[in-house]
Amino acid sequence: MFSFQIEPWLIVLIAISMVAFITISVIWGIRAHRHQIAAGREELVGRTAEVVTTLDPKGVVFIEGERWTAVSEGGRPEPGEEVTITKVDGLKLYVTKKK
Repeated sequence: MFSFQIEPWLIVLIAISMVAFITISVIWGIRAHRHQIAAGREELVGRTAEVVTTLDPKGVVFIEGERWTAVSEGGRPEPGEEVTITKVDGLKLYVTKKK
């Protein structure tokens, strides 16, 4: 029969590593759970977006690093102009020209 022995320092090292991993995972999980969404649908109304494609009346706007489909509720905003978000319906934004 083969006989081998595990060194006690190796067992301690593995145990410390596992405890550290679990502790860090729990801390990161708690932080992620507490972090609030910064660009939710409710947060978009009243914000300013930049027009990417002409809204005639439908097109694309850019806000917070994301492209959204948008419908103009007044006027014909051109690329580069700023618009104000008035309503969110699913993944579609309703906008008006910024005054």
